[in-house]
Amino acid sequence: MTIERIPPPNYPRVEFGRRIMAFGIDFLIVWLVSSLLGTSALGIQFLQIFVFAIAWLVLRVVVVYNNQGQSLGRYALDMRVLEVERGRVPDLQTLLKREAIIGLGALLLAIALSNIIRNPTAILLILPLAIDCGTAVSDTQLRQALHDRYARTIIVSARRGYSLDIKVKRMLETLQRNVRR
Repeated sequence: MTIERIPPPNYPRVEFGRRIMAFGIDFLIVWLVSSLLGTSALGIQFLQIFVFAIAWLVLRVVVVYNNQGQSLGRYALDMRVLEVERGRVPDLQTLLKREAIIGLGALLLAIALSNIIRNPTAILLILPLAIDCGTAVSDTQLRQALHDRYARTIIVSARRGYSLDIKVKRMLETLQRNVRR
């Protein structure tokens, strides 16, 4: 007797570019909040790192848990995070596991961006985030990054949201038509 694994249901796939934009919106919000506490001193500011971590957890765990699987960036681009097997919003423990991994990559990105002018080798701090998220490009079936595979979550399209990407496309098309006239 063999045990067959039942494939997960077919969820609407999200393009990698939309995921990057949603991450970018969330990252920018958290980075701006934590940068308000930054100083002109060289090196790593521990208060800034602490504020970044707390703001990341609030935005990407508490807000997602209370907002049907959507952070601000995912809400702006009509996406949500779900558990693969059950198809519902992950519990707090699953979200904490998922966001601890991606949050560390985001923190290293923030440190790299803050120190890149003084130390160009800080660009290497982006590698863990690139490796983590780069696996979503190679996964053709579920498009899961490493943090999604570990937490058994998936990013899917949602009907609820602001549709920022569609609104920007329409605005650019209108702008192009007006320029051609």
